[in-house]
Amino acid sequence: MWLRLAAVAAFAIAPCVHAQAPSPAVPPETLTLDDAIARVARVHPDLRLFGARTGILLAERDVAMLRPALRAGLDIENVLGTGDASGVRQAEVTLTLAGVLERGGKLDARRALAQSRIDALAMQRETQRLDLLADVARRYVAVAGARAQQRIAEQDIAQRRRTVAGARQRLQAGASPESVVLTAQAALARAELALARADQQHAAARQHLAALWGERAPRFEVVVGDPLGLPAIDDVEVLASLLEGTPELAQFADERRIREARVRLARSASTPDLDWQVGVRRMQDSGDTALVGGVSLALGGARRAAPDIRAAEADLAALEIERESRDIALYSTLTDAHGRYRVAQLEVQRTRDDVLPRLLRAEQAAERAYRGGAISYLEWAQLQSETTATRRQQLDAALDAQAALIELQRLTGQAFVAAPAAQEEGMIP
Repeated sequence: MWLRLAAVAAFAIAPCVHAQAPSPAVPPETLTLDDAIARVARVHPDLRLFGARTGILLAERDVAMLRPALRAGLDIENVLGTGDASGVRQAEVTLTLAGVLERGGKLDARRALAQSRIDALAMQRETQRLDLLADVARRYVAVAGARAQQRIAEQDIAQRRRTVAGARQRLQAGASPESVVLTAQAALARAELALARADQQHAAARQHLAALWGERAPRFEVVVGDPLGLPAIDDVEVLASLLEGTPELAQFADERRIREARVRLARSASTPDLDWQVGVRRMQDSGDTALVGGVSLALGGARRAAPDIRAAEADLAALEIERESRDIALYSTLTDAHGRYRVAQLEVQRTRDDVLPRLLRAEQAAERAYRGGAISYLEWAQLQSETTATRRQQLDAALDAQAALIELQRLTGQAFVAAPAAQEEGMIP
């Protein structure tokens, strides 16, 4: 499910993007969101690092599965002394083989702990993968947002040029002073500055996106849809029920197995190991040989192991509290993202359906009235500024909604797909 979330892009623009057939007018390298996701999943070091970590844990598991090593020894007694023990005439040479017999299931406990750490790594990688793919989606949205800012600036420039033309017309007719033309030209210059700023933001957003897979000089074109297209989502209670299946909470199951294995390993230490030794002894003076052997057992093992057992059990008990805390934090983040999305979605819809149509009609009426001498330049310019500001406010709300939607999908592991709609498509160089 989580891999599918990665594939479908984790944000609402994806349903509005459609692959386009190659044509001579389209450069060969056209980047879609799926392409960006594939590049990051293939080359990002944060994901490749898990391969190295897996190798480390596998090696540690191999070490944990080793039994205590056998020890060979050589003891020489009664040499280089005085009297009858002078020289080596009374020497006794003992060749021994010693080892440790592990008791209490220590080998199985070490093996279980090492394997549980390996198993947990897969879920950690999936969590990291989702975080990275959400970052891809956010940066892709930033490119779309910058392109939308360019379009708004272009619309504003077109408005301001009409204003300059109207002011010049009235100046030539002697119905308006030159200051009005200069003011209109200054407003046009500000609109052109806004476009230049949007161009720079767009270039920076493309560079920021390309940096995820290490590309220093982006040569691709990004296919985007309308960032104002926001899908419908379920109520917060429905989305909250999906939190149980997210990797962030699923990791706690793996962590529980790790801590249980640590408790088992700590408890196994309370059973002392048995040290044994066997060997052959040769008496130099008589030339006789004899077998020797011995065993030893450490005392007080349960008392010495008790602190480690208590610490491991307390660590295991704390896990449930940690999970509860994480559950609350995830739910809090979910409700915040859900609320931000609904508010922004409402603002985008109402602005599109109610506010902008009225402003556009008012601006058209103001242009006719200004050219007819019924209103001043200031009234027309104020309406133009209000229209542009409203468009930018609507875009900001849409981008905030997109960010909230990405967070919702990252949290729940679900992709929300909007119904297809006729929306403007474009390729951004």
